[in-house]
Amino acid sequence: MNKRPLGRTSLRVSAVCLGTMTWGQQNTEAEGHAQIDFALDRGVNFLDTAELYSIPPKAETQGSTEKIIGSWFARTGRRDEVVLATKVVGRTTNDWFRGGRPSKLVRGDIEHALDRSLRNLRTDYIDLYQLHWPDRRIGWGSNPTRIDLWPTPRDQDEVPIAETMGVMADLIKAGKIRHYGLSNESSWGTMRFVAESDKGVGPRPVSIQNAYNLLNRTFEVNLAEVCDRENVSLLAYSPLAQGYLTGKYDHGGLPDGSRKALFNRLQRYETPNSAVAALAYNELARGFGIEPALFANAFVTSRPFMTSNIIGATSIAQLEVAIASAEVQWTEEMQKAVDELHQRFGNPCP
Repeated sequence: MNKRPLGRTSLRVSAVCLGTMTWGQQNTEAEGHAQIDFALDRGVNFLDTAELYSIPPKAETQGSTEKIIGSWFARTGRRDEVVLATKVVGRTTNDWFRGGRPSKLVRGDIEHALDRSLRNLRTDYIDLYQLHWPDRRIGWGSNPTRIDLWPTPRDQDEVPIAETMGVMADLIKAGKIRHYGLSNESSWGTMRFVAESDKGVGPRPVSIQNAYNLLNRTFEVNLAEVCDRENVSLLAYSPLAQGYLTGKYDHGGLPDGSRKALFNRLQRYETPNSAVAALAYNELARGFGIEPALFANAFVTSRPFMTSNIIGATSIAQLEVAIASAEVQWTEEMQKAVDELHQRFGNPCP
């Protein structure tokens, strides 16, 4: 599989990254291990997780995904074959991350999170440590198509970006992490990290993990320009729009065992006009003779500004389709057809 540079680092990551957030609830430890084996055998060298996982987030399952990855490392001894990414939560009132109190992106909370992740993952270092979402108040996914409240409220104790960067610098110096990245971040936030780094406050972020799919192309154009000029790699999550771009929910479908049936928490992709838009893209894929999941993943993987497409699967069959997207020849005809639908529907699920 094609390997692409991660920001300005010496690391090269596979065009497809194995997402892991279902391990610990929808998937067992054995199933998680089987997915890692399958992915690595097909050229994937990049794993993404988070202290928050598994999903949906709950106190009793927090950290379960990291522990499954850690047990795989312990069993196989193949830590050095993997570029490992995890995340620390941003500001949250959920008190079960820090033993009974809210959490922010301050030194004590970040160090607490990282030390626990290292124990869970049974490793001495993290290749890419990501800020799961900013400390300040912005929309989840970071690129809303409108502003519902102005001026945007600010917390009186908002943690300065420079302060968080200083912690990242110390963690890199200590050898606990190699690089750090952003997630669910905006153009302004990304540039502030870059600007603080240019002033000598700390190292640059090497990546940004934001949602990107056929129903949400808000990474284009502003963030795409920022990341291109500043060499910040895009790691795209939710390429299948939480399953809506697989076709399984078309015409109101609700398959047994699907995330919608199990948890009913897909509202981000249940906005006005989203169902008709998803159906149009799924029918477009079928018109090209390609199953919708393969088509939607291939679109994301093929983008010229994409570093790695973070796929997710609950079965080996789904995983095989997702990984195969790296081999799909994305054509000008496909792109033209996709862009015509985007002109009609825009970004219904930012």
